[in-house]
Amino acid sequence: MARIAIPAETAANETRVAATPETVKKYIALGCEVVVQQGAGDKAFFADAAYQEAGATLGDHFESVVKDADVILKVQPLNKDELQMVNKRAVVASLHMPFTNPLLQDYAKHGLTSFCMEMIPRTSRAQSMDVLSSQANIAGYKAVLLALEHYQKFMPMLMTAAGTVQPAKVLVMGAGVAGLQAIATARRLGAMVEAFDVRLAAKEQVESLGAKFVEVPQDEDAEDEGGYAKEMSEEYKQKQAELIAKHAAQADIVITTALIPGKPAPVLITEETVANMKQGSVIVDMAVEAGGNCPLSEKDAVWVKDGVTIVGVSNIPATLATDASALYAKNMLNFMGLVLNKETGELHIDREDDIIQGSLLCTEGEFLKPSLLERGGI
Repeated sequence: MARIAIPAETAANETRVAATPETVKKYIALGCEVVVQQGAGDKAFFADAAYQEAGATLGDHFESVVKDADVILKVQPLNKDELQMVNKRAVVASLHMPFTNPLLQDYAKHGLTSFCMEMIPRTSRAQSMDVLSSQANIAGYKAVLLALEHYQKFMPMLMTAAGTVQPAKVLVMGAGVAGLQAIATARRLGAMVEAFDVRLAAKEQVESLGAKFVEVPQDEDAEDEGGYAKEMSEEYKQKQAELIAKHAAQADIVITTALIPGKPAPVLITEETVANMKQGSVIVDMAVEAGGNCPLSEKDAVWVKDGVTIVGVSNIPATLATDASALYAKNMLNFMGLVLNKETGELHIDREDDIIQGSLLCTEGEFLKPSLLERGGI
């Protein structure tokens, strides 16, 4: 019978928790023992009593919770202090920040079996385990609400006896999961929406949501085998910059979501573009944790430049902690279905499984993703 530990997150801006009372109940039904750190779910409004009712026992601090754990489920990666308290040979599943985390090799040296949830393959079979998609959906929705906090006008058209207020013009940069949810949310709120993406496949998705697709003519697709955007040529970037500057100058709200895995976020909204935007317009830079799509963005800061409000909130899913935790916990439960024997609740890791192969960072002292160390990000 596997012992599963759910510690409280210690990162300053992290409010999520890796298991909810609902998923704890299901782990116990599999035959597992679950220990939850006191207060682990408080910021997401999951009370200790609810975990106890689900069958978990409570531990009063991190070390006591993870001491004898076979499996540790987290949101954020283990930090240096936490790593020293973890049982060697334990299985850890969490976000790992694989392109920037300096401790990846330390996890291997400690003897951990580490699963990186960001590296779950984007396949139909793995869809229910895809934490990046579930959390990006939440982030895209909340990004629109963050913009509205600072935008001093109505989003929809408003017709009154005093006159007509025109709908806001929203430009969404990047039409991945987060961008598509931002488009859908802005449209539901009555905005006129345009969207830009380098991937040809995005056009149909954008237009299906009622938005206009803004594109740079190109001879090749900019989508890699994993479904992510890849870096484009300098000629393309020049044409892209000119097109974006034109549409950003007409927009009331710009939401940027563009990321390239393992590389700094591409600059889409330049300082010159910001200077030419409308007074009172708003930029929400969702790529701020990777350097930002606007060089003026500051991580976890909101400030005004040339009359434009620039919002740089990192870890946006954590601002909707209850639902973000519920979706993350379900992703984790579905993934653990590959790691736990359904009959006995014991650990059973099939190294031949494609999802296991894609997400397994290290095991038995061996680091399995050397390409991460060659990128220069860590």
